[in-house]
Amino acid sequence: QVQLVESGGGLVQAGGSLRLSCAASGSIFRINAMGWYRQAPGKQRELVAVVTGGDSTVYADAVKGRFTISRGNAENTVFLQMNGLKAEDTAVYYCNARAVQLYSVNENVYWGQGTQVTVSS
Repeated sequence: QVQLVESGGGLVQAGGSLRLSCAASGSIFRINAMGWYRQAPGKQRELVAVVTGGDSTVYADAVKGRFTISRGNAENTVFLQMNGLKAEDTAVYYCNARAVQLYSVNENVYWGQGTQVTVSS
């Protein structure tokens, strides 16, 4: 099995910054992509940013120019640097990974437990 653990959420004022971290562990053969999604109360979970194994990145329009996703030197880590935070960024942020487990040929999707980001205005 693969486990994802997020950290770095908190309460900040509008215009402030936060850095989210996610680490994957477990019986991992290969991680194909990692990313961040978020979900606000009463809304569906939405894509924030994704980075692939080839270091290609995709960002939601709402965060372009403000958020930066990056992979750590360790292949099983991913970060989300959030600058210029706005009240509408308030949500639970979830780490996501597409990975192949040891002794498997199938790619599965894994989710972390989420970390709360609250931006006050």
